[in-house]
Amino acid sequence: MLFSLTPSPEIQHLSLYSSENLNALLFVLPALFAGFKNYLPSPSKEQILCHRPRGLQCISPLVQSVEETPEPIPAKIKGHIPKWINGNLLRNGPGKFEFGNDKFNHWFDGMALLHQFQLAHGTVTYRSRFLQSSSYLRNSQHNRIVASEFGTLAMPDPCKSIFGRFLSRFEPIQPSDNCSVNYVLYKGDYYVSNENIFMHKVDPETLETKEKVDWSKFIAVNGATAHPHYESDGTTYNMGNSYGKHGSSYNIIRVPPQEPGHGDTLEGGRVVCSIPPMDRAKPSYYHSFGMTENYIIFIEQPLKLNLLKIITSKLCGKAIYDGINWEPQHNTYFHVVNKHTGEVLPGHWCSKPFVTFHQINAFEERGCVVLDLCCQDEGTSLALYTLQNLRRSGEGLDQVRSLTLLPQNPGQELLLCSKAGLDGMENVWCTHENLHPEGFEKVGGLEFPQINYSGYNGRRYRYFYGCGFGHLVGDSLIKVDVETKNFKVR
Repeated sequence: MLFSLTPSPEIQHLSLYSSENLNALLFVLPALFAGFKNYLPSPSKEQILCHRPRGLQCISPLVQSVEETPEPIPAKIKGHIPKWINGNLLRNGPGKFEFGNDKFNHWFDGMALLHQFQLAHGTVTYRSRFLQSSSYLRNSQHNRIVASEFGTLAMPDPCKSIFGRFLSRFEPIQPSDNCSVNYVLYKGDYYVSNENIFMHKVDPETLETKEKVDWSKFIAVNGATAHPHYESDGTTYNMGNSYGKHGSSYNIIRVPPQEPGHGDTLEGGRVVCSIPPMDRAKPSYYHSFGMTENYIIFIEQPLKLNLLKIITSKLCGKAIYDGINWEPQHNTYFHVVNKHTGEVLPGHWCSKPFVTFHQINAFEERGCVVLDLCCQDEGTSLALYTLQNLRRSGEGLDQVRSLTLLPQNPGQELLLCSKAGLDGMENVWCTHENLHPEGFEKVGGLEFPQINYSGYNGRRYRYFYGCGFGHLVGDSLIKVDVETKNFKVR
């Protein structure tokens, strides 16, 4: 075997294998909710036709600015919510897309709007607040976009002289603190995060912005993902890049639970392991990673951050996302790290090029690491989610949707699974295996996977849930049985 893991009695699915174990290296669809009411049987092969939607409903109202609702209001309920479900559902996302006459270009640029759905005894109330980030406050104060975002370059102050506006081109782009991606937990406190160097601590009850936190003040990284992993004792693992004179590094981060002698925020956090990129000047973009009982699995994909382009983007009049390039001439690589010792397992696991944003689950089985995730064969989808595209209607919207459905290989955009075979003494080549019936992907995409996290993360599991994408945005809920590969749609 290429490497040996201590097997867990509770486990099984993507195997980064040896020649003796051609089990499952699963790359799969995704999930989000339970509570399905109308279950549909998995369609037969004959029933599934190539799905190229026409006449899609315009979704422009979903990507328009809204007002915040700081005081709770009653929500309208369709159906029935069991009275035993009590708590807050917290969500985060873009909610404001212009300031004055300036407009953002990309969906990811909108100012973070925090949402709370409070469930109590069968009723639901809703409230929302804009995150009081420096980006939001500065833009509001000047009534124009003064803080650059992922897809929007802030223009120089029109009140400056011509020479002053010219010199401003040479000022480096400041990292945004517009944390619009996800809620995360560290030491029992709630934060909102994007993938930059800043997070904001927030009050989950009132949605008030409490404190701005700079990762680099605690750990030698320049940011971290918005999708950390958690252990039952409160320990949090994450990944973040660092940049220095020798180029970039991928870093696995461990933040301990709240302990006597350690302060709040990220105190006591440390880098467990640093991994050099295949190309230090062009590290991989990654949005999440996998974690089992004993291992971190990092996927180095050929969606590249061209650091020179990003550093000089303001000088060239370009946005940050213009420095992210899909380079399918390179393979995708898997790095397996012992999260207790920081040791990187020897050997190279690789597959044909693909892009993944969200993993479903990972676990250990019979000396293998199994990884399930959502994949695309083609890595240019980020550029499609401009506000101009999302606000189209008619044939224009249909054309954008066709690009997301059929990037290169019809039906392969959101799903890859692999079995591995030996290629030389130290290389393992991974090919794909699906976690769904043949032809399922032609029905539409599936993303944003969720499992019963507290019960099954890092362990063998059976079900996951996801958002179905018959449109550019999620329009259904899907439950997948990874053992039978059947699915149910609502």
